[in-house]
Amino acid sequence: MSEKKSADTAKKEKFLMYKGKPLVRMGNTLYYGRMQDPYVVMLQVLSTKEVNGLSVADKVQVQLMSTDPDLRMKERIIKKSEKNGLYSAMDIGAIWLERSLEK
Repeated sequence: MSEKKSADTAKKEKFLMYKGKPLVRMGNTLYYGRMQDPYVVMLQVLSTKEVNGLSVADKVQVQLMSTDPDLRMKERIIKKSEKNGLYSAMDIGAIWLERSLEK
């Protein structure tokens, strides 16, 4: 029984949180928000640059997307922009998401 309990605990992993919403990374793509909400933000790192020996995001595409599974992928994109740096991209994405969820 304890094996089942530890397996259930592993399934309930905690996500990295940003401003109270989960931030999940898959390769060069980050998803910000809850999938059960009407909207999420998708951030794609388009290019990186070397800073003090570390690879950091340079150009980042930000998309506010609907989570409605009945819409085609192109119809899901509500807003789209390209920003320099991950901080700028996260900042605008968080603003778009908050405003969209308030409606």
